[in-house]
Amino acid sequence: MTTPALETHRLCKAWPRTGAVLTDCSMRVERRTVHALIGASGSGKSTLLRCLGLLEPLDAGSIMVDGVLAVDGQVLTVSQHIRRSVGMVFQEPSLFGHLTALANVTLAPQRVLGLEPDAARERARSALDRVHALHLADRHPDELSGGERQRVAIARSLAMEPTVLLCDEPTSALDPLLTREVTAVLRELALDAGTTMVVATHDMEFVAATADSVDFLHAGRISVSGTADVLSTPGLDDELDRFLKRS
Repeated sequence: MTTPALETHRLCKAWPRTGAVLTDCSMRVERRTVHALIGASGSGKSTLLRCLGLLEPLDAGSIMVDGVLAVDGQVLTVSQHIRRSVGMVFQEPSLFGHLTALANVTLAPQRVLGLEPDAARERARSALDRVHALHLADRHPDELSGGERQRVAIARSLAMEPTVLLCDEPTSALDPLLTREVTAVLRELALDAGTTMVVATHDMEFVAATADSVDFLHAGRISVSGTADVLSTPGLDDELDRFLKRS
């Protein structure tokens, strides 16, 4: 059996005031696959992604990235190499307004990876090209549409060449037309480029067309796991049935 890109074992997370938000979450993400996280707002999807992205400490459980133990309980064992192996695309792109799209994507490869300026720019151009945004290279964020800014944000993560790309509701702030634009880019990355992704989403069309595996979260637990076809079968879980009817 090949080493998964990402794996968690009995992951738990609680907030001091509100209590448990994730309980006993175990998941396995194979390489070159798309793993979808679905569930109602407040089910724990975003918190799980932030834990996977090594942005939040755990209360218990473990996370392995690329076969290497990154987090064990409350102990962060992650190296800078492993931290760079996880890319994240947030709901809001949060690009630097004073920098062009190309400069935004170039910044991390140069500052974090230590690439020479020419090499960093070449990597950034390649990443922008992968999301069909190379023609936007010289524009600033305020000259871009919401969908274009999100594509640049995806390119920014891709430029770090992560083992796995985490996407937290990447189209939630977009109108339907721009949602289709960004969704098409993610589908292409998944199906044609073989990018390993974990995507938290309410877009069940994207899940049905792209996801290799799906976890349904309810009240901080992974209630049902399987393929999109399996999870669309009525009667597996009452909460899942209610969620699908609302989606």
